[in-house]
Amino acid sequence: MGQDAFMESFSSTVGIFQCKIYLLLLAGACLGLKVTVPSRTVHGIRGQALYLPVHYGFHTPASDIQIIWLFERPHTMPKYLLGSVNESVVPDLEYQHKFTMMPPNASLLINPLQFTDEGNYIVKVNIQGNGTLSASQKIQVTVDDPVTKPVVQIQPSSGAVEYVGNMTLTCLVEEGTRVAYQWLKNKRPVRTSSTTSFSLQNNTLHIAPVTKEDIGNYTCLVKNPVSEMESDITMPTIYYGPYGLQVNSDKGLKVGEVFTVDTGEAILFYCSADSYPPNTYSWIRRTDNTTYVIKHGPRLEVTSEKVAQKPTDYVCCAYNNVTGRRDEAHFTVIITSVGLEKLAQKGKSLSPLASITGISLFLIISMCLLFLWKKYQPYKVIKQKLEGRPETEYRKAQTFSGHEDALEDFGIYEFVAFPDAAGVLRYCQLFFLNEEKKSDSFCQALPLLTS
Repeated sequence: MGQDAFMESFSSTVGIFQCKIYLLLLAGACLGLKVTVPSRTVHGIRGQALYLPVHYGFHTPASDIQIIWLFERPHTMPKYLLGSVNESVVPDLEYQHKFTMMPPNASLLINPLQFTDEGNYIVKVNIQGNGTLSASQKIQVTVDDPVTKPVVQIQPSSGAVEYVGNMTLTCLVEEGTRVAYQWLKNKRPVRTSSTTSFSLQNNTLHIAPVTKEDIGNYTCLVKNPVSEMESDITMPTIYYGPYGLQVNSDKGLKVGEVFTVDTGEAILFYCSADSYPPNTYSWIRRTDNTTYVIKHGPRLEVTSEKVAQKPTDYVCCAYNNVTGRRDEAHFTVIITSVGLEKLAQKGKSLSPLASITGISLFLIISMCLLFLWKKYQPYKVIKQKLEGRPETEYRKAQTFSGHEDALEDFGIYEFVAFPDAAGVLRYCQLFFLNEEKKSDSFCQALPLLTS
């Protein structure tokens, strides 16, 4: 059969296939014929082989199976590629060295794959029995070149000043088709914000204006259906600061902005701030309404002997010569003995339980001393009186009488009686309990005191 006659016959067959495909698929599905493919879309690499696996489930002799492969592009009629009958492959002469099939296996091998091979591939399986059963599947094939490793370029390359300058990062890829771009900062996707925007294809990142928060490790991730590559890390140069200026020391007591230095002690002060490039530091001293620079650099050593005994004010000034910004930290140095102050600070750290215990012990001891004083102090007074009086006075009778107004008699009275025959001295107290002249007394026998 000639080539023209074969193509005419095949075109007629294709027309019949298109008209009856729905009925045949329905009949095949009902009777158990089913053609399956692993994926409806397959991505291939240009210049390499592509394998399209096909499976169909129906047990019948191979001589009764017909397999046909068709190819179509958008808005075009399907083209015959190859087919098989009785395990004999009949290719289209145009593609006889490009497509391979091993019946009764219906899978197709395309080698080599070119951009012109991108489109839809239709496989149809016909089985002859009591009737003809047919089933088909469509596979979409895409063809791409793998992407190469991207390179990121930054403008301006010299860096930008915070809140003043802008910055642009561009991702460049030498090879690759259907490339998709994604920007990462510290391994996380960069999002659109008030200062961040992207180009239409996403291959350019704009930051306007730059801030300290924009500092980080940037990478560009590029990918397409057959490959993926990420650029090297790029860190843009952003000038900022100074921020968080503070003054610290290696010793001394610091309360707020006041440093207390012990007499005869030298103290080293440190001035630091977050800034890029690093700041230049100046130390200023204020004395008697006079201000003057005493040193440049981040450190200052102060010796108490060289400082007046009255409080002295200092200033640390930080300056960024690129951003043009500066900041100052004020502090005062007091020369004194810090021993008591340290002890007081230590005492403040005592626990509440220890404080309560100390107070309780103090109260108990005080009460015991008071009790002993009250108990033994009257004997000393009596002894002194007895030693200073003549013996005749002991024999004088002591008489007490009340007044008509009992309120005038209210109180505690003490008297001393003469020793009795047994040589026992009695010491008595008389208590008037109320205005009705009711009274009570308390007497205690004491040994006779002798000189």
